[in-house]
Amino acid sequence: MDSKGFTLIELILVVVIIGILAGAVVPIFGGRSTEARINRARSDIAMYLGFISAYEIDNGRYPQRLEDLVSGNRKYVRELNRDPWGNPYVYVPPSGATSDDFDVFSAGPDGQPGTADDVTLNTEATVR
Repeated sequence: MDSKGFTLIELILVVVIIGILAGAVVPIFGGRSTEARINRARSDIAMYLGFISAYEIDNGRYPQRLEDLVSGNRKYVRELNRDPWGNPYVYVPPSGATSDDFDVFSAGPDGQPGTADDVTLNTEATVR
C-alpha cells in the first residue's frame, strides 16, 4: 500500500516529542523573563531618581509626587512609565523641609508596597 501522509501513530509521536522539548525549554527561559522585568524596573527607578534630583536642583525643593515631573514649565519626562507588572512606581518624598531622603520603587508583581517582592535599585532577591 502506497499512502501519502502520516499515520495517526506518527502524528502522536511528533506531538509527544514537541511536548517533551517544550517542557524542557520553558523552565529554562521562564526565569529570564522575571530577571528582565526586575532589570527594567531598576533602570526606570534609576531614571526617576536622576529626574527627581534635577527637579530639586531647578526648583529648590523635591517634587511632592511623581506626576510633578510631567507638569509645570519644565517637563522632566513626557509620561510616567508603569512598572513591568503594570503598576505605577511608588514615590516617597522627603519627610521634612531639610531632608533629602526620598525613595522610588516598584511594588512588584503583587502591586502591594512594603511586601517582599518590591523592587528597589538595590534589590538582591529574585521576584517570584
